[in-house]
Amino acid sequence: MREHSIYSFLDGISLRDYVSGLDDAERLLDMVSTGHEQRVGKQTKGELLYPDYLSVSKMITGVKAGTMHQGTFNVSPYNYLEGSVFVPAFDKPLLIIGRENSNRAISGDIVVVEVLPKDQWKAPSSKILEEEVVNKNDNADADEGEAVITQQEKRALQEEVKKTHGKSAEGRPQPTARVVGIIKRNWRQYVGHVDKDSVKSSTKQSRAQQTVFLIPMDKRIPKIRIRTRQAGDLLGKRLLVTIDAWDRESRYPVGHFVRSLGELETKGAETEALLLEWDVQYRPFPKTVLDCLPSEGHDWKVPDSMSDPGWNKRRDLRDLLICSIDPPGCVDIDDALHARTLPNGNIEVGVHIADVSNFVKPNNAMDQEASLRGTTVYLVDKRIDMLPMLLGTDLCSLKPYVERYAFSVLWELTPDADIVRADYTKSVIKSREAFAYEQAQIRVDDQSQQDDLTNGIRMLMMLSKKLKKKRMDAGALNLASPEVRVQTESETADPADVQTKQHLDTMSLVEEFMLLANTSVAARIYEAYPQTALLRRHAAPPKTNFEELSNQLRVKRGMELRTDSSKALADSLDTCVDPAEPFFNTLVRIMATRCMMSAEYFCSGTQAYPEFRHYGLASEIYTHFTSPIRRYADLEAHRQLAAAIDYEPLDASLLSKAKLEGVCKNINVRHRNAQMAGRASVEYYVGQALKGRVVDEDGFIMRVFSNGFVVFVPRFGIEGLIRLRDLATPEPESEFDTENYVLKIKGEGIDKSVEYLSRIG
Repeated sequence: MREHSIYSFLDGISLRDYVSGLDDAERLLDMVSTGHEQRVGKQTKGELLYPDYLSVSKMITGVKAGTMHQGTFNVSPYNYLEGSVFVPAFDKPLLIIGRENSNRAISGDIVVVEVLPKDQWKAPSSKILEEEVVNKNDNADADEGEAVITQQEKRALQEEVKKTHGKSAEGRPQPTARVVGIIKRNWRQYVGHVDKDSVKSSTKQSRAQQTVFLIPMDKRIPKIRIRTRQAGDLLGKRLLVTIDAWDRESRYPVGHFVRSLGELETKGAETEALLLEWDVQYRPFPKTVLDCLPSEGHDWKVPDSMSDPGWNKRRDLRDLLICSIDPPGCVDIDDALHARTLPNGNIEVGVHIADVSNFVKPNNAMDQEASLRGTTVYLVDKRIDMLPMLLGTDLCSLKPYVERYAFSVLWELTPDADIVRADYTKSVIKSREAFAYEQAQIRVDDQSQQDDLTNGIRMLMMLSKKLKKKRMDAGALNLASPEVRVQTESETADPADVQTKQHLDTMSLVEEFMLLANTSVAARIYEAYPQTALLRRHAAPPKTNFEELSNQLRVKRGMELRTDSSKALADSLDTCVDPAEPFFNTLVRIMATRCMMSAEYFCSGTQAYPEFRHYGLASEIYTHFTSPIRRYADLEAHRQLAAAIDYEPLDASLLSKAKLEGVCKNINVRHRNAQMAGRASVEYYVGQALKGRVVDEDGFIMRVFSNGFVVFVPRFGIEGLIRLRDLATPEPESEFDTENYVLKIKGEGIDKSVEYLSRIG
């Protein structure tokens, strides 16, 4: 722009020069992107470390010819020098080993790769390599004389070869490749802290500009060079930065400082950090969104007169004995249930879901915001809502004792839980009670309680057990994930204790009927809209995903894991039992879960019907309908079902395959990010709860490396990496037997063997 202004005979200066003249220039200059003019001088003096990228036309030709492959570049969380790209042409991901082969790709980038000759194929790494440790004393200012691979990195890779022997499945060579170009940079803003060793001690208090390293929280992201005049002020802070470029002559990407989130390890800074890392939209709802809410606010109620337009095409179900059963403290109540005996001996069951689509109209500001957020995010100490609180916790929430709009699915079931018929209707309900899981369980178990509401829950319980048996017989998987509840102080929200979540029959009761509703609605909206139904699928995992776990169970326990179908897998998981170790089966199920593909939302017209299948649930067709307060997918399913039963016409956006594909792509990312942010929140709070305490708990070895191991602690539902250097100084000697998954450790005051799947105390 400056050059353009010169040719136009106008006065013009660069953004950097303009900011330099402002009062707060020293701080503001850190936030200006490192422009091309700042980097261009280096190209004449710096050696080119990385290969140039191929042109787009060459990459397209190569991919079409099958000599190159496109995919997403992922870096190992345990070894920053090892990446992988999954491509359909190969059973296993292609390994990308070393800086030169990854060629400036950053985890998440969409890349084009070229497979290396077979004599260069290698086994995946068995060594933990952390950039922060390996390149601890790197010079952030070194523009000249850099090499792609540091001497420390060469040494670390050579040591790995010495320490490892044996040839298990994980020790066998697999195809390797190199990145020849980037199709799309998926750079985002990154959270991290300044490496104190990169700050020159002589300038910590000065305002002289210097280059420092930002170490990202995400260990898969390389160190980022930042030019700053406030290095001393930024030390010990949690920072937000962005990457500006990664040129061929720099070992590391170059970026700039955006803002400080606060002191490291403080609750506010760490919570905001995890929200930013997982791209959670946490800003307050803007006025345009709040303007879409009913003007009556909390005074809104279902109209008294049934001639009011609000009652149009709604069934009056206020006389039914409906209740909700949720986690303790739940205020955004999406679902409620009822059951009653019919004159013919069958049972009427109703699942009643909050009628969110009554309040959120397609394409208005609130709908657009909900579509962007995709889901409510649950952290230990807070909830980031998809919808404004007025709707989520009041007007839509199926609270007890008040009339609420609902979308009801009503079935006639036989006493054996076979479906006779299903009916879908908009309704008005009045829940009789809001139970927590434990409250409902106590009530069901108390035989002195023989009122109609309690007996209705008992009927639901009986049917849910039969529904679950049918699912399991069909091959549904009973998988596991570590779940704990962090108890916090009511006033400060500081962590007080960590408890493992107890599983109750009432939890299964709710789950079974939500699954039944989701499956029934999926079939109904697909029947009405075969090209644009919003559904959810779970692809069968490739057999290679289970290779390693199968081999580990066979070698360590003599157990066989069969994976030819979900039913075969479910049955073989049932046999993975150790009578002396009650937790062992759960541990194996957690490991099996990690071998699975991720479930995903999709538009029905983009897949053939056999691909609709939900592998984990053993269901031919599935969607999400039962949580529209907290999931956008469910809100879209409500709109499609409403049109399918002729309640209201369908908005054009839900008839466009292209628009629905865009919605699905976003909500798939948001759904996963919400899960990861929730887990990160639990990990942080568990860490805070244990801070300064010596706690003796049993753990289980989940993974073994040549220089460390991963331990899972059931009591706290978290896993942690233990490096050999954490055990003693100097770092103990070790020998890793990859065939038997045993790490022998010898050092000062330590002589032990660590084995995969074994207990460690």
